[in-house]
Amino acid sequence: MPEQVSPMSETMHARAVFGPLGGVVEVGAVNSTGTWRLADVSVGDYLVRRRTDVELLMEGIRSVCGFSDDAMRIVDELGRFRDHEVPAAFLLLWSGGITGVPQPLERLEEPPMVRRMCRMAADLQLTLFLQALITAAVAAGTDPRQGAPKVAEVLGIASELADATGRSAPADVFRMWRVAHLPGILRPESDAPESGKAGFRDYDGLLETLLEGGGGSDGC
Repeated sequence: MPEQVSPMSETMHARAVFGPLGGVVEVGAVNSTGTWRLADVSVGDYLVRRRTDVELLMEGIRSVCGFSDDAMRIVDELGRFRDHEVPAAFLLLWSGGITGVPQPLERLEEPPMVRRMCRMAADLQLTLFLQALITAAVAAGTDPRQGAPKVAEVLGIASELADATGRSAPADVFRMWRVAHLPGILRPESDAPESGKAGFRDYDGLLETLLEGGGGSDGC
């Protein structure tokens, strides 16, 4: 089925951006323990340690997406950026249920399983985050020549929040996004307007240059 880029309200764009970002934060808090034991996870402590990064992340999102104060407050409504527990069921959800539900159910909390879900969840949620970010930027009319560097910066922060070891590198996330989302938007039968397709092509070319050091178009 071709992807659609239909008109969305600012609230819908904000929820699309901040939803997967909540998963990124939870995965990052689990990864930061180094034990992958859910009893060791403190989202609150993690956010305190990464406060500067989170502030830069939010400023970048507001800049590239043109979100209003009301849209930015959706972060608080979703509740992912304050202290809360991260049960194994959340990680199963963020990772798309790829592992399935093991029997006995307690196996879902075993560190090797938790670590595997975190890896998959980081890949999936960062890719969804990038798609939502670019979609909101295109909808807001942000010039790709100004927006693409900010998208690259924001993606870099989010990737590092998810996994400080560098496993979720921005260039890898970009390539996953391109093959997972871009073909559906750009194919002829897509409902996306031509102006929207042009915007996505510009972001693709510019981000390739920014994240992979060349080979993309200049977006002009």
